[in-house]
Amino acid sequence: MSTDIETRRAAVRERYLRPVGERPASTARGLHHTALVSSDVERTVAFYQDVLGFPLTELIDNRDYPGSSHFFHDIGNGNLLAFFDFPGLDLGPYAEVLGGLHHVAISVDPARWEELVGRLADAGVEHEVHSGVSVYFRDPDGARIELISDPLGEMYGHQVL
Repeated sequence: MSTDIETRRAAVRERYLRPVGERPASTARGLHHTALVSSDVERTVAFYQDVLGFPLTELIDNRDYPGSSHFFHDIGNGNLLAFFDFPGLDLGPYAEVLGGLHHVAISVDPARWEELVGRLADAGVEHEVHSGVSVYFRDPDGARIELISDPLGEMYGHQVL
């Protein structure tokens, strides 16, 4: 790793990172939902509900774009993964851009993690396992998803919350 990168990272830590007892309480209650874009509502629902086991909880009109749907999947702990479809808007494929989505990491029960990796394999979804606790793959529209069996607030043995 470059010394310049290490120096910048250390400067950010020094300026912003406070010990747990000194951090102010967050003004947020949690992540209500993350919204992704779907090119095909039924295909997306089948993937997230049938392959990943995230039940569809609602399908409503998108108030901002007539003819578009806004639909939600339960990802546990009162959190939702949502989608919009935009029929007739010739949207391009997923692209990693500044300000864009890199990936969505979803915590799953360690007892179910291997089952979910198997479901991905059975469905023919290309995936890559890292560190024995994370599996990365792309959804039907190319969004990168990670299923991680580490507890919420931990990542690869490090407390991050």
